[in-house]
Amino acid sequence: MNTRWVFSLLFVLILLLFAAGCNQTATPPATPAPTAVETIATATPTPVATTIASSTPGPVQTLPDAWSIEVQVAGNGEAINPEITVTCAGGKGLNVVPQLDVKITRADGVVETGSITKPLYKGKSISLPITSTMGKVNRVEVWAINPQGDKVKIFDDYVPFRTYN
Repeated sequence: MNTRWVFSLLFVLILLLFAAGCNQTATPPATPAPTAVETIATATPTPVATTIASSTPGPVQTLPDAWSIEVQVAGNGEAINPEITVTCAGGKGLNVVPQLDVKITRADGVVETGSITKPLYKGKSISLPITSTMGKVNRVEVWAINPQGDKVKIFDDYVPFRTYN
């Protein structure tokens, strides 16, 4: 009687193996032959010196009185982390001007850009890194985007790393 029980159990296990699909002896698919990849050697690009279009501040435009925005631009004077901060100082256009774009041409020729976006309010600012080279100044340009989407340059001047008052 004990052997009958063992054979029944063995028979159930074999049925479970067949039902689970563990008895498959299919051969694994063949590994595809590697394909050759053609590489073409190219010459490394040579660096091209970039020139600054103009490092001299140009004329600025005035927004209509209903869209006027005032900005303040100053260097922080810190030798460890030199930055120029452009601050929105108010104006009638705070609710209609969607954005102020800032471009700093550093004394070493590198250009840094940033934006002050809506909502504009008095005191909202952006700080961008500059060089702390003494005797050289950084050019800062600020554009206001008017409600029609046009860029109007409202500030363009040299801003020193540090001012001595």
